[in-house]
Amino acid sequence: MTLPALFVPHGGGPCFFMDPAGGPPDPMWRPMQAYLAGSIASLPERPRAILLVSGHWEERDVTVHVGDGQPLLFDYYGFPEHTYHLRWDAPGAPEVALRAEVLLDAAGFPAGVERERGWDHGVFIPMKVAVPAADIPLVQVSLRADLDPAAHVAIGKALAPLRDEGVLIVGSGMSFHNLRARGPQATPYADAWDDALVDAATDPDPTRREARIVAWRDLPYAEFAHPREEHLLPLMVALGAGGEGPAVCDYRDHVLGWAVSGFRFG
Repeated sequence: MTLPALFVPHGGGPCFFMDPAGGPPDPMWRPMQAYLAGSIASLPERPRAILLVSGHWEERDVTVHVGDGQPLLFDYYGFPEHTYHLRWDAPGAPEVALRAEVLLDAAGFPAGVERERGWDHGVFIPMKVAVPAADIPLVQVSLRADLDPAAHVAIGKALAPLRDEGVLIVGSGMSFHNLRARGPQATPYADAWDDALVDAATDPDPTRREARIVAWRDLPYAEFAHPREEHLLPLMVALGAGGEGPAVCDYRDHVLGWAVSGFRFG
């Protein structure tokens, strides 16, 4: 069974876990939480491992975390104290990590490896919702610091064979990420951007789909939506991993005045 590749929004900081008593999040975040919570059940089979690319890890060369379990990296600021004591204790998947390294090397992407970096909040916040029992091993892979769109699509293509090996490939970012533009004044521009992004990312012709997403800056309000594109690049990895299969937008809602979407490829 071939698993799809996903691009999921990971929210803002620890947005799903702001209540110290464990109650539901702010109503604004509940549709996104529900989408993430249903993501594993929506798959054709339960993955044996997850390979996740987060918008919060960049290295000069694409880098694979090969450790077997790691601490959490609380790389958000100004949130309640209890959110710096969250737990998500899933094991690592060193065998999958080494397989990913081999695939990347074979595709011309010399891959670095590391064992010490903790999982950033682009990993543990959405995965704590999607896999609350922390019972699916996970490998994190970095972005490449040049943020080259075509290279990140190619990185996804290199990793695509893992989809036939029981590994779910997840890009974790945000389809809109301009922290200075919040509220209703941003909504018309965010909606226009999101409409164009969804149209490009779900183009039924996979060659045209790839070309349109690589040329993302040509979409309306692109640089308003992403003054810096690190939160969009995980989408390109997921799109590349999805290959020529179908592409659908399977989540869309508004948070902070922004239209935000999630995608399934393959």
